[in-house]
Amino acid sequence: MHDLIIRGGTIVDGTGEAPFAGDVAIDGDRITAVGRVEGPARREIDATGLIVTPGWVDIHTHYDGQATWDPVMAPSSWHGVTTAIMGNCGVGFAPVRPGQENFLIELMEGVEDIPGSALAEGIDWKWESFPEYLDALEAKPRAIDVGTHVPHASVRAYVLGDRCNTDYEPDADEIAEMARLVREGVEAGALGFSTSRTLLHKDLKGVHMPGTFAGSDEMLALGLALKGLRHGVFEMVSDHLGDDDEWMWVKGFAQETRLPVTLVATSAGAYEGDKMYNIAEESRRHGMDIRPQIAGRPTGILHGLTSSFHVFMASPTWKAKLADAPLDERLALMRTPEIRAALLSEDSPLIRAAVGDGVAGDLAVAFGGSLLWRVFPLGERPNYEPDREQSVAGLAAAAGVSPLETMYDLLLRDEGRELFYQPLGGYQTYNFDFFRKNMQHPNVLFGLSDGGAHCGVIADAGMPTFILSYWARDRVKGDRFPLEFLVRKLTSDTARAYGLNDRGQVKPGLLADLNLIDFDKLDLHRPEAIHDLPAGGRRLVQKAEGYRYTVKSGQVTFEDGRHTGALPGGLVRGGREAVILPLAAE
Repeated sequence: MHDLIIRGGTIVDGTGEAPFAGDVAIDGDRITAVGRVEGPARREIDATGLIVTPGWVDIHTHYDGQATWDPVMAPSSWHGVTTAIMGNCGVGFAPVRPGQENFLIELMEGVEDIPGSALAEGIDWKWESFPEYLDALEAKPRAIDVGTHVPHASVRAYVLGDRCNTDYEPDADEIAEMARLVREGVEAGALGFSTSRTLLHKDLKGVHMPGTFAGSDEMLALGLALKGLRHGVFEMVSDHLGDDDEWMWVKGFAQETRLPVTLVATSAGAYEGDKMYNIAEESRRHGMDIRPQIAGRPTGILHGLTSSFHVFMASPTWKAKLADAPLDERLALMRTPEIRAALLSEDSPLIRAAVGDGVAGDLAVAFGGSLLWRVFPLGERPNYEPDREQSVAGLAAAAGVSPLETMYDLLLRDEGRELFYQPLGGYQTYNFDFFRKNMQHPNVLFGLSDGGAHCGVIADAGMPTFILSYWARDRVKGDRFPLEFLVRKLTSDTARAYGLNDRGQVKPGLLADLNLIDFDKLDLHRPEAIHDLPAGGRRLVQKAEGYRYTVKSGQVTFEDGRHTGALPGGLVRGGREAVILPLAAE
């Protein structure tokens, strides 16, 4: 008798092959049969009308703190993610010397917009070394599996102390000690090493994070610390992708170690002139395991009264009278003629960026001199590929009123719960054709959900749900992708990029990590603000519908979006669970 049989579903197995009808049998934490399964089971699920996929493997999250206190691991677990990889972008909480805890909290808050008060209350700091951090993660049961990188910033802080984010250049002994810590962490089970080389990443004081300006000798030494290991991904976010000096040592690492690299782009410049695509193509042609990482849409800032950002927030009247007010009081004040007149007449850098006077600095440059041509109301069912005319400025032009007036009135819509999407890059043409070109390249990985991070201004943890529903079903402004292609990119491609060959496909011998989805009903709701983090911390989350069941390691963890209480997840250590099982060999 099997433990669980899923009967009569349409299986999209993660290999990229065409969907087929069949059953899936599960015993313990493994898939034991796929196709026509005879005999009884302790539990059966009728999957008629549902697609059956592997659980999503999300390679870019920031649950480094949350994973130490939260067993549910929402919002990613709400969206069918069964494995999440964190420790990205060079930030994390180990190794840590006693007394450095607050520095790492402020760094994470500044870079990833996770409330410092929540981190301070939620993290118990029962570790110093990275292996001890892994042990702490392993001791916590949870609904999904997590894996992590050794983060550059924490390693630098551990070795260099207060000099870690200055222009101090470490000597040979200090670089050697950092390399030793990286290798120690990966040997203990970290899935790789991560770093950040972007000017966008700063701590709460506005200081660039440790490692941003590290020299190529340091970067190559830390990478080469992985040489000789059978696993270890080098993850990097950089403003300089494709530049000769950066590209040279990245290629040097890949060629010297034969280990994989994944490159994350956070700036619009990374997409100019097909830079990301060209990196992927050069890597493919020369057999290098270098994988640009891209989301299914531009990363987007969310404006609104329930988020941390909107164009009036720098205005004197807002800061004096509304900034600290609860939502209902904000609404009442904004509906008065006096407050309306003041906010629409006052000057600020954000206002100048919104109207596009050409002297508003970085924001104006990034958005063609007028912010509100790149800001779009989301509505109840978000549209992430809108037309120019659907922008706030476009709606204002159609109504014959000023863009600021339109923005003001829209902020009040739906009792202040309306949110606005501002794509950060790659949307100059008001379509996703650029993203489609990159997404279909064989060397490109799907990532950048940033699950657990950017709590006040971004809600992209539902990226797998968006990719599946939009790119396989809903897109009307251009070509879509076959369902089986997207499932493979969200499962076996991401799993294998990190050596997690025990998951990512619906095959006998592999982990029973599965989603049962009513594909016709798969949908994303508008993000909403909730206060459920430690210390009452706020975060923007996005819920979904259409996930009928999620199965993790053979146990049903979610039914119709509700957690069942099952906690079969744990820590994935590189070089241990990440092995090719005999029954899974291709």
